[in-house]
Amino acid sequence: MNTDEIVTYGDGVLRARAEEVTEFNEEVKALIEHMFEVMAANHGLGLAAPQIGVSKRVFVYDVGDGRHALVNPRLTKTAGEQVEVEGCLSIPGLQGQVPRYERVTVTGINEEGRKVKIRAEGLLARVFQHEMDHLDGTLFVDRADPDTLEIVATEAEEAQ
Repeated sequence: MNTDEIVTYGDGVLRARAEEVTEFNEEVKALIEHMFEVMAANHGLGLAAPQIGVSKRVFVYDVGDGRHALVNPRLTKTAGEQVEVEGCLSIPGLQGQVPRYERVTVTGINEEGRKVKIRAEGLLARVFQHEMDHLDGTLFVDRADPDTLEIVATEAEEAQ
């Protein structure tokens, strides 16, 4: 597992509100492609630009139906509630129960530069909310039930 590029808990970029992307250009496309690679190398379901030290409102995700990106995402509708275990590439080895909306509608710009509106539920809705929190400087531990936070072995530790 390559975590060299993942910014970890304690780095200020994780607590800052990321900047809007003002122009969808080759630089943004290159950032998205790089983020896809880092996410895959670290076996993540999602990755926000601040997690690699870039303060831009961009995240990538893959929950099993291929890789996708959202630029300048906005949460426009929410419904229901789900409580599930979450972890984070930026806080390796820690997980806890986090309440999230069950269904969300998100707008933004996809990896092809097109405006999109996505309705998501379940795991995809959870990933959207987790990654969008990163763009606002919020971490899953801020939302987790403190009584459920626990240290778990990372894949690297299990392999030893």
